[in-house]
Amino acid sequence: MKITDMPLEDRPREKLLQRGAQALTNVELLAIFLRTGTRGKTALDLAQDLLREFGDLRSLLGADQVQFCQAKGLGDAKYVQLQACVEMSRRYLRECLERGDVLSSPEDTRNFLMSELSGRAYEVFACLFLDNKHRVIKFEELFYGTIDGASVYPREVVRRALQHNAAALILAHNHPSGIAEPSQADIAITRRLKEAMSLIDVRVLDHLVIGDGYSVSLAERGLV
Repeated sequence: MKITDMPLEDRPREKLLQRGAQALTNVELLAIFLRTGTRGKTALDLAQDLLREFGDLRSLLGADQVQFCQAKGLGDAKYVQLQACVEMSRRYLRECLERGDVLSSPEDTRNFLMSELSGRAYEVFACLFLDNKHRVIKFEELFYGTIDGASVYPREVVRRALQHNAAALILAHNHPSGIAEPSQADIAITRRLKEAMSLIDVRVLDHLVIGDGYSVSLAERGLV
């Protein structure tokens, strides 16, 4: 069935306008992005085929150019458009945190850190530096590693905290395996950093471990 033959309220664009983007499925959102289908397939059919081929939306959005363009119905133009959308979303989340407001939403923090760190092929250790009112001063990626881990140097974190005149910070790193379960090494470095930060009166509020589509808070587990 052509999309134009569907009831008005079931068409993705009209549904979005009437009920908001959150009411749409991943297939419907992707169909709006694709705009057109291929011979014998509507944009909805193509979107469903692509999500089935890649497994989920995260894998589709994270595909490199070669993987993406090998899929039937896609090409360089669509790849460029999609990457622009992903980057705009990432920058939107960054601006939501860095506009100077008090950091009051743990969910916004998680979403931002996940957008920055998930899907990396190597481990990245980062810090979100905050002032004494928990307003964001700066987000920085500090250490990089292999798929097995990153070397984290507390004195460098101390140096950056002093340079930013931070009063508190949130630690974060990703697990390239996609499994966000904290390791004993994660717990140990959190304790070392907390001790180092206490010497300069900087509070460690949390340490988030980022996996595929979710994160684990060490603070929520009583490990900070």
